[in-house]
Amino acid sequence: MPTTEIKAPPATLRLSLDSAALAANWRALDALSGTAAAGAAVKANAYGLGAARVVPLLAAAGCRDFFVAHWSEVPALLPHVPAERIAVLHGPVNRDEADFARSTGTRPVLNSLSQIQLWAQSGGGPCHLMVDTGMNRLGLELCHLADPAIAALDIDICMSHLASADEDVAQNEAQRLRFADVRAAIAARRYSFANSAGIALGAAFHADLTRPGIALYGGIVRPELAGVIQPVARPEAMVLQVRQLQPSDKVGYNALFTATAPMRVGVLSLGYADGYLRCWTGKGRFSWQGRSIPTLGRVSMDLTIVDLSDCPDCAEGDWLAADYDLPLAAQQTGLSQYELLTLMGQRFSRQSGS
Repeated sequence: MPTTEIKAPPATLRLSLDSAALAANWRALDALSGTAAAGAAVKANAYGLGAARVVPLLAAAGCRDFFVAHWSEVPALLPHVPAERIAVLHGPVNRDEADFARSTGTRPVLNSLSQIQLWAQSGGGPCHLMVDTGMNRLGLELCHLADPAIAALDIDICMSHLASADEDVAQNEAQRLRFADVRAAIAARRYSFANSAGIALGAAFHADLTRPGIALYGGIVRPELAGVIQPVARPEAMVLQVRQLQPSDKVGYNALFTATAPMRVGVLSLGYADGYLRCWTGKGRFSWQGRSIPTLGRVSMDLTIVDLSDCPDCAEGDWLAADYDLPLAAQQTGLSQYELLTLMGQRFSRQSGS
């Protein structure tokens, strides 16, 4: 058998990334962070956009601190930024993970007394600490702040996470006050509290380092960010087939659409296996050369059908861009802005644009 790797042909899906908009979003969030510096959450493959291309762009824009969730996400970042600038939010749960952190120089985020003990037993070293101030997710419990094991840590960043910063609720101030107590109790070189929405809450929430995520990628999670944050991601699908329908022809699963007149339709290489879910049925639109193209019938696993009646020159092999403004798309589909990005699968080629 031949050993030469066979290269697949180009994908019929692509996820274009506006590199200038990405850099502009980070700079805007950094400016809104005031005296604090802005880092970047690049977990989940940079929210689905591709960490290997996003991280160098953010580093070139001036970002110095990067946050992932899993240890498996670290290798994609190591060629692009210093290991000590990579924080792993889930922390070490076993000796293999602690040894990996030490061997690479990556910083673990310790979330519990058990993780603190594991880190110390494996040799210790610089680390970060997450303290729970009311989300009841990951993080050291407030009742453990006086544990002597914490005083022995070499903590770079002491952090917490806002649960409801996208809303104007009392929980935000309650968490801020608890985090002030944390800062008084825990010695660290830097403190970090605000996510994307938290940045918009103002200077009282900024601490030394903010950790924007969704807003970097075009998400608008508070009104204050509207007009500041630019769209970054654009999913595009190739037209696989053009069909001519006659009156009474039915379209797609369960015949949700029936043609009432002769019409021209296109079949796109895109479906719910790619994150374009059935909730787009009857709602999704695409654009081609400035013209708007609606979906027809039910979105299926690998294919979506669109109305090309107003695009007689759109042909097989042409590319259509999905209308994917994140706040509007979230309203249309009921999906969160986070889901809209991270659900897009591996069949997209991921490209940087202007």
